[in-house]
Amino acid sequence: MTFEFEISGTRRSMLRAAAAGVTALSLGGHAQSAWPAKPVTLIVPFPAGGGTDAFARPLSAQFARLTGKQLIIDNRGGAGGTLGASIAAKAQPDGYTLFMGAVHHAIAPSMYPKLDYDIEKDFVPLALMANVPQVLVVNPKNIPGDFKSFLAQVRAKPGRYNYGSAGAGTSHHLAGELFKQQTGTFITHIPYRGAGPALQDLISGNVDMVFDGLGSSANHIKGGRIKAIMVSGAKRNPAFPDVPCAAELGLPEYTVTTWYGMWAPRGTPVDVQARIVEDLRKAAATDELKAIWASNGAEFGNLTPAQFGTFVSAEVKRWAAVVKASGAKLE
Repeated sequence: MTFEFEISGTRRSMLRAAAAGVTALSLGGHAQSAWPAKPVTLIVPFPAGGGTDAFARPLSAQFARLTGKQLIIDNRGGAGGTLGASIAAKAQPDGYTLFMGAVHHAIAPSMYPKLDYDIEKDFVPLALMANVPQVLVVNPKNIPGDFKSFLAQVRAKPGRYNYGSAGAGTSHHLAGELFKQQTGTFITHIPYRGAGPALQDLISGNVDMVFDGLGSSANHIKGGRIKAIMVSGAKRNPAFPDVPCAAELGLPEYTVTTWYGMWAPRGTPVDVQARIVEDLRKAAATDELKAIWASNGAEFGNLTPAQFGTFVSAEVKRWAAVVKASGAKLE
């Protein structure tokens, strides 16, 4: 038995539209799998010259070489890195806007009670790009001598010396507060709109010291413009073997690490996320980036996206405890 159906003009139009929709979805899927089909913007929430920038720019060059598309650095400094994070959180989740943040963004929830984004809910974690120890760097004209003579000076003259930071609530700020707490000293905090401007004022002598990540200080230390007198943690850094570590200087509990990570806005397609992670890992494995990371005293964080997300959650909790214990506040 044969059944015949008459298709009206209206229904025929609907079927054609449905077919066109399926074709469009199919093409959309191919477009996603072909990421990147155009340049990608990387929001760096600090001015040029800071630690995040020091890793983002060589990464951008390798990304272009591997994918044939630009990774355009968009520096959006301000509010301790939270302004750029807010902009990134609201970006279109299509894989063409990425965010390179840092340990500061795990500290921010405890320092900024009215953030308009959530680092854990509004972003998807992609990769831990670099781990870098903090270093205490000084202007050698303002503070001559080694760490022991420096400590004697700041203890003898409370409030006489100051330290610059990348902004209130950043790891530079908290590192300084921890140092004051553990050494019983008082040093005035001077917040800047990023590590780059803070380091420029350190070089010029407008501030006396900065608690900085090696990534942004390394070239200035090697060039003799500033002097490193202590690296945090229990061991010396291979890139700067002559700089004593905190443990050997009598501060065994002084451990502060700066890390830099990559995120995408929540809602970025899963297949695009996978491609981004793949390309980030390829870039980190190149001899060029390995050499740059090593010269900056850094290590690539070999974590899966899920592991990186767990790491960030743990860091948010850890820094909340540090903020509470140190009594650090926005100024």
